[in-house]
Amino acid sequence: MKSTLRMRFVLLTVLMVFSALLVVPTLASAAEPTVNLGTSAGFAVLAGTTITNTGPTTITGDVGLHPGSAFVDTGVTLIGARHISDAVAQQAKIDLVTAYNDAAGRPVSSAVPVDLVGLTLGPGVYNSGGVLGLTGTLTLDAQGDPDAVFIFQSASTLITASNSQIRLINGARFCRVFWVVPSSATLGTNSQFVGHIFALTSIAAQTGATVEGQLLARNGQVTLDNNVITNEICLPQRVINIAKTASRTSLPAGGGSVTYTYTVTNPGTVEFGNVTVIDNKVTPVTYVSGDVNGDEILQPGEAWIYRATVNLTATTTNIATASAVGAGIVTTDTATVRVLVASGAPGSGGAGFGGLLPNTATPWYSLLLVGAVLVLLGIAGRIANRNHG
Repeated sequence: MKSTLRMRFVLLTVLMVFSALLVVPTLASAAEPTVNLGTSAGFAVLAGTTITNTGPTTITGDVGLHPGSAFVDTGVTLIGARHISDAVAQQAKIDLVTAYNDAAGRPVSSAVPVDLVGLTLGPGVYNSGGVLGLTGTLTLDAQGDPDAVFIFQSASTLITASNSQIRLINGARFCRVFWVVPSSATLGTNSQFVGHIFALTSIAAQTGATVEGQLLARNGQVTLDNNVITNEICLPQRVINIAKTASRTSLPAGGGSVTYTYTVTNPGTVEFGNVTVIDNKVTPVTYVSGDVNGDEILQPGEAWIYRATVNLTATTTNIATASAVGAGIVTTDTATVRVLVASGAPGSGGAGFGGLLPNTATPWYSLLLVGAVLVLLGIAGRIANRNHG
């Protein structure tokens, strides 16, 4: 009796685990909050001892120095204010220490190699376990979230090679990228760097290096050489998203009618006018609802619904494109849906139907799940045999 109950308990546990895996194939993690820069946010360059420059350099943003007072500004075009050994610079340095400690103390979400070349990384906190370097291109992908945060933690230095670059895609912004350097940072000749550098000691930008972000050296100097340093306010985001669903994603042989629903949203901060939705294989696409106040402006947070109906006779993959104009700039997004039409004569069951997988699974994922269940059932059987024996 006890062995039978134990067997039933094991089988029930296996089924529960299997069901949970089908329903929730992946676990979502909370978004990483940004680092609060305090009063240091407006500075393009901030140092502890000296700031020196060689050749023509353009700095957009404030320049600060504390407790040092030597700012060699020959050749510098400054689009901002200077705060040399004053109370503003002193407070900015205090806030820099707070920001540095915050970023350095964030729990690591993933390890990275010491050379970030060739990587495409999503939001998260990354640690190399040693120095950090970049000898080519690093791509940061915000995955459609303009508030996505990227934090890189070095154990020592940060060194980028000549002509290296950081690319931002899918809504990534320089003002959400942070580099923690518990020693010194060096940006190579003609490199293109993005983000806020928090260096405990010093920062050197070599000839022709450009920075979209900040050079913030807590205790040492910042050395410039024919650079462009730009730290503008995080600009309002022009972001438009479109999601597309089909009333049916599988049809019997001979096809049938399918209604597509398109949801257009504005997760950014800029209003959009002239909103259009087109489908490369379905027309017309008709507006249904969502413009609450009827002003024909897609406001931040609004969701507009569109629909289109078509009769499909063959497997079809089509792409929908939403476009709109925000602050004078055209912004677009796309979404794709595939509808399968079975092969064979109508009513025959269709040779193409039997092998279809549920929408929540991929072929590899399903095989892994089946394998896991078989292993667990084998374990359960051995337990039962042992108890009978």
